[in-house]
Amino acid sequence: MIWFVADDREYLEKVRIAFRTAHYEISRHATARMLRRDIRTDEIEDAMGRAEIIEDYPDDKYGPSLLLLGFTRDGRPLHVQLARSRMRIVTVYEPDPTEWLNWRIRRSSHG
Repeated sequence: MIWFVADDREYLEKVRIAFRTAHYEISRHATARMLRRDIRTDEIEDAMGRAEIIEDYPDDKYGPSLLLLGFTRDGRPLHVQLARSRMRIVTVYEPDPTEWLNWRIRRSSHG
């Protein structure tokens, strides 16, 4: 299924629906990261139900994608990189607070 969306609000609503109804894909890379980082599918589905777009990668080497932030029911922050053209998780991780301000903004590497 291909998702073409006019604006971010519409896209986020499609994300919410896709993750609520399990109509998304998980890349092999993301599956490996989930196992290594102890991130469960239900946590991702929960977090994507309240996700916000924090970065846009229009020129990503595998195709345009977005970085979304969401929180699990237990308050665990998750970053999910999602391919823009389809509901496919590229990677997923719990953001490092030393690298992210309020989980949303990359901290300067120049300190």
